[in-house]
Amino acid sequence: MAAATPIALRRRAVVCPPHAWPASVHPVLQRVYAARGVTCPDEAGLRLDGLLTPDALGGIERAVALLTAAISSDQRILVSGDYDCDGATGCAVAVRGLRMLGARNAGYVVPDRVVHGYGLTPALVATMQPAPDLIVTVDNGIASVAGVAAAKARGCKVIITDHHLPGPTLPAADAIVNPNLSGDGFASKALCGVGVMFYLLLALRADLGKRADVDFATLLDLVALGTVADLVPLDRNNRALVEGGLRRMRSGRACAGVAALFEVAGKDVHNAAAADLGYAIGPRINAAGRLEDMTIGVECLLSDDAARACSLAATLNDINMQRRDLQASMVEDAIAKLEGIDVGDTLGVSLFDPAWHHGVVGLVASKLKERLHRPVVAFAPLGEGAGNAGELRGSARSISGFHVRDALAEVDARCPGLIERFGGHAMAAGLSLRLSNYVRFAETFDAVVCERIAPESLQPVLHSDGELAPTDFDLDLARQLRVAGPWGQGFPVPIFDNVFECVAQKPMGANGNHRRLQLRDPSNGCVHEGVWFNVDGDAPQGAPVRIAYELQVNDWRGRESLQLLVRHVAPE
Repeated sequence: MAAATPIALRRRAVVCPPHAWPASVHPVLQRVYAARGVTCPDEAGLRLDGLLTPDALGGIERAVALLTAAISSDQRILVSGDYDCDGATGCAVAVRGLRMLGARNAGYVVPDRVVHGYGLTPALVATMQPAPDLIVTVDNGIASVAGVAAAKARGCKVIITDHHLPGPTLPAADAIVNPNLSGDGFASKALCGVGVMFYLLLALRADLGKRADVDFATLLDLVALGTVADLVPLDRNNRALVEGGLRRMRSGRACAGVAALFEVAGKDVHNAAAADLGYAIGPRINAAGRLEDMTIGVECLLSDDAARACSLAATLNDINMQRRDLQASMVEDAIAKLEGIDVGDTLGVSLFDPAWHHGVVGLVASKLKERLHRPVVAFAPLGEGAGNAGELRGSARSISGFHVRDALAEVDARCPGLIERFGGHAMAAGLSLRLSNYVRFAETFDAVVCERIAPESLQPVLHSDGELAPTDFDLDLARQLRVAGPWGQGFPVPIFDNVFECVAQKPMGANGNHRRLQLRDPSNGCVHEGVWFNVDGDAPQGAPVRIAYELQVNDWRGRESLQLLVRHVAPE
């Protein structure tokens, strides 16, 4: 079972754009947009004035009233964040935005996953000394029934802003803003935590009558970072938010923390793309919450001092390097554990190792999900915090067509008390259970997956936008593709496929598991540079192969060249 599941390459349907496009927009880009439902220039040019308005968000009027009263009377407002990138950016947006609107006593707190657990817990509330007048959660809280009760017992008012799916019981908060509540009228259910907070700030600004003198466009770089890093679908509304943030970055107006993170990642902020946020910047923020203290990440994003931001970004970079090493070791262990599992019999995979780190199991689950194309749950001991003995923290990752949070709900329904806590989305979820319940959970989860998963979902598919003509292999198209989109979850990056002959290759990387390729187009003899990451062996040479790839601009020491990022190689 350790071998990767073979991928099927399928072409997207070719849709001819029904409207005239400017001559400056490459015909290939027009074709790519049309295949994603964008059929005219107005739909491609994402404008912030086309954003959905906050009015339809349930609970927002009550939340605004509470915040208005708190600001006007100088109450102590405490933002309760989360330890991932969405939570960190949401926390920074909340604190910055509230202070811009006149809140002089706005601070924040981020839980330690070992000491306090996830979200607004009674343990976290107990650390709030003195008790704040108003607690505002970001990217969490919809499952914090006990935590909200503890806060209310201390005399705090509570506003929950979240986007996770609710459980059967809602916390008794003073206001809840969550587009995924049953019956909520907000048209986009894809907002992440930082997006919900941004919308609450927009509504609060309008209520305070401060539209003219408070420019929340300055927060869009943080909104874009959290939105891309959280892998929520990039519907039109989210794409407009992300594009607004990317434009600020490219124009040199990113906040000091984001600019410092680009620098330490070796990326040019003036060429910022959504992929940079997802693969370079987001992981450096996330690493703090996985291995250390997410306060480091929040402080980096809140800093307006370039020198301090650079110092914090360097610390985040160091933590991320530790995370990479730990992840590589854990993934290697996990693959070894899979040797005894029959892929035909096990469709819902659960793995546990007492030596694994609880902050990295989500990444292990993600890597194995990609390799096996099965829903995967990875577990590790929670740690040595008070009351944690014998408790496991699990992280689940799923494949398209299988709702893993609903699967956990079914496990919970079949075996009440087996799972202590759980929550999440269709594609990712988290849970806690006792070590003594692990074997029973693994058996029940697999049974639920076997019953619920559609057979066609078990075949991994890579969708291609078709072949490129020989004349399409140029930097102009690659540049347009880089700044178009923005590409991401639900609005996938363009992938093309052509027949090539690999005429030369050499290993790259410290472990030699990457390849630099010379790919000859047999139609005209042109040779193109290619890179292929995380491969077990060489590309076939001496025979035509069909290669799926992204057309990219390679920026190396200030020089631009065309590069094919290889995604799949198959015999022709």
